Amino acid sequence: MSESKSQAKPFDIPKSMVWEAYQRVKANKGAAGVDGQSVGQFEQDLKNNLYRLWNRMSSGSYFAAGEGRGNPEGIGRGQDSRSTHCG
Repeated sequence: MSESKSQAKPFDIPKSMVWEAYQRVKANKGAAGVDGQSVGQFEQDLKNNLYRLWNRMSSGSYFAAGEGRGNPEGIGRGQDSRSTHCG
C-alpha cells in the first residue's frame, strides 16, 4: 500500500508543472497581488508554498481569485498568478 500522494488526488497535476509555472512568473518579474505578497516573499518558504499550491490545485480545493467563487482557501494573489501559468 505505497500509493503516492499524487495518485490519490482527483486532478492529475504534475508537480513539475507547478514548478515550471513558478519559473515563468519569476522570469516575468511577477508583481505582488492583492495580498501584497511578492515573488521574493513567496520564495522565503518556496518548497512549502509550491507544495500547498500543488496540493490545493490537485485536490480541487483551489479557486483563483476572480473566478467568481472568491478565494475560500486564503491563498494569496501571488499564488493565484503562479497557478494561472500552469498548463
